[in-house]
Amino acid sequence: MQTRRLLCFALFPLLLAFSAAADEPKPTPDNTISIKLDYEIKPQSFPRPLKFFVDRVIDRSANPQPMRVLKERGGVFLDKQPTEIVQQALQETLQKSSLLASDAASADYVLTVYVFHFGLGSGLGTEYYGKVDLNVVVKDVKSGDTHEVTALGTSVQGAAVRKKNILKNIEANISEALESALRNFLRGTKLRDVVSPTEEKSSETPQARLDESHIGNFLYEGRPSYA
Repeated sequence: MQTRRLLCFALFPLLLAFSAAADEPKPTPDNTISIKLDYEIKPQSFPRPLKFFVDRVIDRSANPQPMRVLKERGGVFLDKQPTEIVQQALQETLQKSSLLASDAASADYVLTVYVFHFGLGSGLGTEYYGKVDLNVVVKDVKSGDTHEVTALGTSVQGAAVRKKNILKNIEANISEALESALRNFLRGTKLRDVVSPTEEKSSETPQARLDESHIGNFLYEGRPSYA
């Protein structure tokens, strides 16, 4: 009898684990969504022709199941890894604007993208909002200098009760959040400040600016001579 009780106590945690695993939702064609950009993103105009190369997209979300965006209601899953979705969307956007380099050697800037969040943020009740949080390291190929540019995108859709509408809203949420994050990166002032040429500004001395505007000559000409 004592041996049987000990065996029951030993097996109880395993039974709980098997029960929890059985309750975990699994991806199926009916609960899987595809994230893509519905609208073309127009990057900002740069002061000189530039080419970017997307080197790597790295997951920094610490999410053990990055393809599962919702556990409740039978689960909602992505059809690809978030890193793959981000890389494909960024490359296609750059390519459409003739800003994508074929390799790192031919690029002016190499991009390494860190994905800190991709999916849903905290919602209230049946309302969810999409959230994409990126940190892009921009490396100047010529100088080797690197700069970090953050890009956050969010989107809120209306509440839904039916599973079909939940899938539709979540897909729209995350797609719009991704579009917003990439737009904020490609059209933001932080990226413009990183890629704008600064060598001309730094090499131009105050005296050079005075001479160019002839103000310096005026000041010296108007100064009385004590010789």
